[in-house]
Amino acid sequence: MVYSIAIDGPAGAGKSTIAKKIAKELGFIYVDTGAMYRAVALYLMRNHIQAEESTKIVEACNKINVSIEYVDGEQQVILNGENVNGFIRTEEVGMMTSASSKNKDIRMKMVELQRELANKQSVVMDGRDIGTYVLPNADVKIYLTASSSERARRRYVELTAKGVTCNMEEIEKDIIARDHQDMSREFAPLRQAEDATLVDSSNMTIDEVVNEIITIFQKSHS
Repeated sequence: MVYSIAIDGPAGAGKSTIAKKIAKELGFIYVDTGAMYRAVALYLMRNHIQAEESTKIVEACNKINVSIEYVDGEQQVILNGENVNGFIRTEEVGMMTSASSKNKDIRMKMVELQRELANKQSVVMDGRDIGTYVLPNADVKIYLTASSSERARRRYVELTAKGVTCNMEEIEKDIIARDHQDMSREFAPLRQAEDATLVDSSNMTIDEVVNEIITIFQKSHS
């Protein structure tokens, strides 16, 4: 029996951190959708295709296969049979990912690949449109959020720990702008699915959120 848990929510809500921990606890695969988009961006860069060359992108989508595998507990992003973990985290690939992920053909290709993964094995997937669009039949859907001020505080702590000088008010402004952009985009906008459980993590620790979502999952299958 394969199960799927979909976690959606705005930027800075802690989706990836939470999703990884839940997957580890339950022995599921954590599907890093962002890493999959990065693998596509790497393919485009290697083949000298620009983000705005839509005709070439349509052709490229027919030649791209991306999947997630776990080897000795480590996630591997496989692009056409090659483990590309060592290539997808550069700044250059990040920039290309931002530009190319807006392309509808790429988004449709990713949805197809992500659904394939979820059909084969139990997964935890996080993003902006997982419960509403990618996995509309997920066993459990969570809408994970936190106040913009709390999300800004977390980001501020994370950045200052890395030695980056930043301003919390500016971070919060960016987060609010990002929310608006995600919620008002034309294709698969960010919203809470009708059958999703709202989890507000503003005053919760990571472990409390993980435990709450696992309890929701277990109750749905008891």
